[in-house]
Amino acid sequence: MRRTTIVTVTAAMLGGLGPASAQACENLRLVPGGIVAQVTDGDTVVLDSGLVVRLIGTQAPKLPLGRDGFPTWPLAPEAKSVLEALVLKRSVQLGYGGEEMDRYERALAHLFLSDVADEPVWAQLHMVRAGLARVYSFPDNRQCLDQLFAAEAQARTERLGIWADPYYSVRAADRPAELAALAGNYELVEGRVLLADQSGSRVYLNFGRIWKEDFTVVIEAPALRLFEKDGLDPLTLDGALVRIRGWVDNRDGPRIEVTHPEQIEVLARR
Repeated sequence: MRRTTIVTVTAAMLGGLGPASAQACENLRLVPGGIVAQVTDGDTVVLDSGLVVRLIGTQAPKLPLGRDGFPTWPLAPEAKSVLEALVLKRSVQLGYGGEEMDRYERALAHLFLSDVADEPVWAQLHMVRAGLARVYSFPDNRQCLDQLFAAEAQARTERLGIWADPYYSVRAADRPAELAALAGNYELVEGRVLLADQSGSRVYLNFGRIWKEDFTVVIEAPALRLFEKDGLDPLTLDGALVRIRGWVDNRDGPRIEVTHPEQIEVLARR
């Protein structure tokens, strides 16, 4: 079921985490995938048919993969190894819940081991629970995120995998100079919204008083339509303690553009 609230991780969600199964991942179009022939990194595999599958909903630490000057992110080899141990040479199913192919002709799917006796094992949940991937969603792929968010919260609390490495630390919204230096990175940023305001077709969540220097979240009109469709109003976030996830840019201070509601986790209301 599509989310109807901005993400709020609760103790009940954390306590309800069971095996890394597909139980909570519903409303997908399930198709046979074949055999995993290769694991490229912690969130990408190649099937015996040649189809490249991007494990939608997650982002594992990145490897260079032939890109000049691209650094190996901390724990990237470990993430690849764990995914290999889970799925390599195994029969899998693909679950589609949104856009099915990207511009690189990779399948955008949830990946399930289909050669197990009980409930199919969900690869994305396995990686997030191990602390070797974080939740990474898209406006056209929003299925099956609740349990992934809960698993990420638990892994972060237990400081598993990436959550024990400063490279992946949750950043403070009230340190704009540090955030500006992270432009071009995908980050989690936590802080209290000082002012939620609308200007024309955009909503701004401001985290400081100097709008051109402090951290800001920008929500454009297409994203606002998704908020409205889900019965959400980001203008109600005045004073809320939130965690934002997304790509940092540096235009009139550090900012993250929010393209869909799941990029905002509400930690506490005013």
